[in-house]
Amino acid sequence: MLAGVAWPAMREPWVRWLEETLGQDVERCRPVGGGCSHSAWALELAGGSRLFAKTNQAQLLPVLEAEMEGLLALGAAAGAELVVPSPLHCALAGSKALLVIDWLDLLDGGSGSGAVGGTAAKAELVWEAAGAALARLHRRSSASTSPGFGWPRDNYIGNSLQPNRWSQDWGRFFAGQRLGPQLKLAERSGRSLKGSRRLLELTPEWLNGHGAVPCLVHGDLWGGNAARMALSSITPGSAGVALFDPAVYLGDREVDLAMAQLFGGFSPAFFSGYDGEWPRPAGHSQRRRLYDLYHLLNHANLFGGGYWGQAQGLIAELVD
Repeated sequence: MLAGVAWPAMREPWVRWLEETLGQDVERCRPVGGGCSHSAWALELAGGSRLFAKTNQAQLLPVLEAEMEGLLALGAAAGAELVVPSPLHCALAGSKALLVIDWLDLLDGGSGSGAVGGTAAKAELVWEAAGAALARLHRRSSASTSPGFGWPRDNYIGNSLQPNRWSQDWGRFFAGQRLGPQLKLAERSGRSLKGSRRLLELTPEWLNGHGAVPCLVHGDLWGGNAARMALSSITPGSAGVALFDPAVYLGDREVDLAMAQLFGGFSPAFFSGYDGEWPRPAGHSQRRRLYDLYHLLNHANLFGGGYWGQAQGLIAELVD
């Protein structure tokens, strides 16, 4: 049944499950880079098509289910302008949690990869168009009726639980369901960050003066979760940029722009394109520091190391 076996994973039950589900043989299965949370695979089918798969321990199926839901929501909101891969299957397959999505032909190197069409000028135009497309996604989603800030269910940022209980108050939502849970995780691991209580008291005041409205946000928009499409795969009406690995919710649109700046990788044209379509309110650079803190705390809780010092330093700056 398995032709052209090229990797030990070809013998794993999840591959056989997928073949039975698809009604096609998997001819090749090779590991690819897919982040820190899951094992990632490029699959080549007998008919010539390709798929992308993520696997993990069975108990982490809810994490992959949340990713599937996020991809569906983001794809529906993006329309044709931004490419979001469609999830095809998410299930327990043998002893593994499995998510299968469309294969995307991406330029190597994520959001910081080489120029489209061989020129930096064209690359800048692509990122400018992508920034404007993200602004339109945010604006369209803000026009929909919602119960406020949050999401119908809790989901995940990496492998960390991301609470999403609905709130009409953005500042209280961010303090109580973004910063607060991460600070509690830190305390449980023996990390008591000086100034954190004062920080939580001040956060609602800091975040409730710029008119934030609930928008569908990607939620984890660092440079590794966006990439330019290969020129041959760009369709009419598309900015030529793909977004993936979301941690969606309805929140302040500025969180996506803040995350895009935190770890670098996005062209300045991306931000000018965004602001040309829907300018960020005054004070966004100050609010960005709070939004950065959420991701620094999450990285500290997941990976430790120098992230603890960065988080503590930022808290000290904010409350002093």
